[in-house]
Amino acid sequence: MPFGEVVQPNNATKKAVVLTANKFEDMEVYIPVYRLLEAGWQVDIAAPKVETIFGEHGYPIEATIKIDDVDPDKYDLLLIPGGFPDGAPHTVRKIKKALDITKSFFEKNKPVASICHGPWTLASADVIKGRHLTSFWHDGVPEDIKKAGGIWEDKDVVVDGNLVTSRWPMDIWAFTREMMKLIG
Repeated sequence: MPFGEVVQPNNATKKAVVLTANKFEDMEVYIPVYRLLEAGWQVDIAAPKVETIFGEHGYPIEATIKIDDVDPDKYDLLLIPGGFPDGAPHTVRKIKKALDITKSFFEKNKPVASICHGPWTLASADVIKGRHLTSFWHDGVPEDIKKAGGIWEDKDVVVDGNLVTSRWPMDIWAFTREMMKLIG
């Protein structure tokens, strides 16, 4: 098995896409991804390049698709994890195609789950006006959410329709629970 490869279940009928890059928060990728795999989902890791990327704690994962090549219509769930503020979240929110993917999910009311600094992409995609959500509480994330018209709340998890958000890795239990409820 290649270094950092995620083994996919046989005969998966549901598909999730994870928008990330180098310096992702390891737990915010691995825990929801493995929970989805356990439930029989196929999970694609989308990054700027198809290569091995590394979490901020050094864990590798193999990107299976370039963000620029993602067709959002082929996926049932969008997952946007966090990471170092100058790492994956900063990178992803600057990629036009990542913003287009995010907009597509919101336009079609498809499930979106984002944690920590991940909601920066939601703010940059201009999809959260009037929506309740949470995020990491520093680094300007709440301020950017509010500027984009979002209603920021300091809670372990916030569910608003098709959107699940959480603050940081210590909320992963609530985040993953609500993400799995959302997707049924």
